[in-house]
Amino acid sequence: MTAAGGDFDLTSGELRIVARYVAESAQSVLAVFEDACPDDPRPRAAIDAAWEFINGAARTKLQRVASLAAHRAAREAPTETARLAAQAAGDAASAAYLHPITKGHQVGHILRAPANVARIAEMRAGDDPAIAETLIEQARERATPILINVLRRYPLAPVGRSRAAQLMSILDAALR
Repeated sequence: MTAAGGDFDLTSGELRIVARYVAESAQSVLAVFEDACPDDPRPRAAIDAAWEFINGAARTKLQRVASLAAHRAAREAPTETARLAAQAAGDAASAAYLHPITKGHQVGHILRAPANVARIAEMRAGDDPAIAETLIEQARERATPILINVLRRYPLAPVGRSRAAQLMSILDAALR
């Protein structure tokens, strides 16, 4: 299967590699959300939906619905760290539906989750930027050549004012 109808092609194998990268990041901070919102299953469901696709299932409505639900959970989260964790989970499911269009916002579906992981750790360490820098470097090292190849098909990540957006731009630059 190839995701076409855009500016370039993405194979399902490439999408699975991207989704794995995002899901691994999101899974590492899922407990942050679940500690703040123990009765809200939406981010976990998004990560589970991502793993179904990663492990060979077809892309279905499940990933789209789970992604939207996790992003709603992020908007409703009681803390900034919980919001970032739920957003990362939503991006894990979104990665299965990455669009092959040269729009910078698509980069968010690839890199926002590891940037959010770095920001969460930074916040938990009293806003120590060294913690975020270490995690951004680890995210760079985890990136496979295929993931980097997919990323390079897109324009640079949009510049944002939030610290998480800044971390995403730093990771984007490091991977290119």
